[in-house]
Amino acid sequence: MADDASTLAQLGKREETKRANRQAILDAARVVFGEMGFEGATVRDIIRRTSLSVGAFYNYYRSKEEVYEALAEDGAERFRPILRAQYQTASDFEGFVRAAVTAFFRFSVEEQAAWRLQRPQVARVRVDGPAQRAVFEEVKAVLNDGIARGLAPAVDADYLAAACIGVAREVCEQMVERSPIDIDAATDFTVSMILGGVKALPKAVH
Repeated sequence: MADDASTLAQLGKREETKRANRQAILDAARVVFGEMGFEGATVRDIIRRTSLSVGAFYNYYRSKEEVYEALAEDGAERFRPILRAQYQTASDFEGFVRAAVTAFFRFSVEEQAAWRLQRPQVARVRVDGPAQRAVFEEVKAVLNDGIARGLAPAVDADYLAAACIGVAREVCEQMVERSPIDIDAATDFTVSMILGGVKALPKAVH
């Protein structure tokens, strides 16, 4: 029994060390990408901001592209519960859209501050991992539920989720480049675009 307990404790400590090392790499990369830009940064720049060795880094990530993808996944995972909370407190479709868009913009501004500078534009890096796909499924699920409850128009939920996310992302990219950042104005524009477009959409065929 004692040996089993000792083995479990060692495994638990090992997993905690792995988790801490991954987080240290992500924290360092966020600062490095913010200061140097994605193109200018190297894996060694990231490693220098940690207490890890080169070999230890490659135990977790194979490239700076993988680190960037992990950062995108981390952000998506942290935004999911925020999105769900907005839906649970909304009383109608417009209220949900406005609350969700506002929450997303605020989250993005906070993320930008964490990067220290504007997030790098990295078109070739994949940012559609499991957590980001889960955000899409979350949006689609709440839209489907809203449609079923009569709170949202009965349109194609897959297309509507993709459109809402796409519009919000693109407007957000423009918003964070402005000074000062005006979340209210960006939200008003985005909500008007989404709601105005929904009115012209064909009803979904089931």
